[in-house]
Amino acid sequence: MIQRSTIQLLRIPFSFFLMPVFWFALSSSDHIDWHRAVLVFVLLHVFLYPSSNGYNSYNDRDTESIGGLSNPMQPTKQLYKITLALDIVGFALSFLLSTVFAGCFLFFIICSRLYSWRGLRLKKYPILGYLLVISNQGSLVFFAIAHGVSSTLTMDVPFLLIVAAGLLIGGFYPITQIYQHIQDRKDGVKTISMLLGKRGTFIFCSVLYLLAFACLFLYYQSVLSLHNFWIVQLFFIPVVVYFMNWMLAVWRNPEKADFKNTMRMVWLASTCTNLAFITLLILNHFG
Repeated sequence: MIQRSTIQLLRIPFSFFLMPVFWFALSSSDHIDWHRAVLVFVLLHVFLYPSSNGYNSYNDRDTESIGGLSNPMQPTKQLYKITLALDIVGFALSFLLSTVFAGCFLFFIICSRLYSWRGLRLKKYPILGYLLVISNQGSLVFFAIAHGVSSTLTMDVPFLLIVAAGLLIGGFYPITQIYQHIQDRKDGVKTISMLLGKRGTFIFCSVLYLLAFACLFLYYQSVLSLHNFWIVQLFFIPVVVYFMNWMLAVWRNPEKADFKNTMRMVWLASTCTNLAFITLLILNHFG
């Protein structure tokens, strides 16, 4: 029987925060095979992401709030075994799509393990750990999705969009760490948000999002689809408003960079970004 702690620490709802990359890649793809698209979605959000989250929780053994969980339980050996099973089954199923997709899947697993594993623990290096996360959760996953859902198994994925996917994750990820500075310090981990400081985290994330939007603008302009860019901007208005208000609040009182406000930001940003790219998918493929 699967234990409650195992189910909780797989943090399956956390996959929602990473889901925008899927809709982004899908909305930008031509010649979509919808059966393949469903399999890609399941492999990422049911197998890969929960396994990565669970393995991270198994190594961290957090006692305070973490992404999506205000009161995390303590992991057991069962959590480790479940993450291993998810990796093995997911990797095997990924060959149904292609060897290239399977290679991306395996590479993500390896990087995720090295990021969390106590023997190496790349997450304790702020810049290396950060680059590892955004290149995998953003750029690599975007490419894998675009390739995997394609009926032609395309390898010709627009470079600007690959970069934009990495930048979107890059502008999102440090914010998720902003309330954990004390806890991470106790664990011997120095995150990119700790390196930047609370104020620096907000400035850095703003710059990364501006760069991501610049890539989107250049791409949509190059394919004569600037209306797609403006649709995305429309959905980001609530995100920008909340982000600016929260940033000003933290400027006045650093204690406002807490779990509650962070989760509000994360849920709002994920929801708006998901809706933006789902809207583009509908307009581009069903409109």
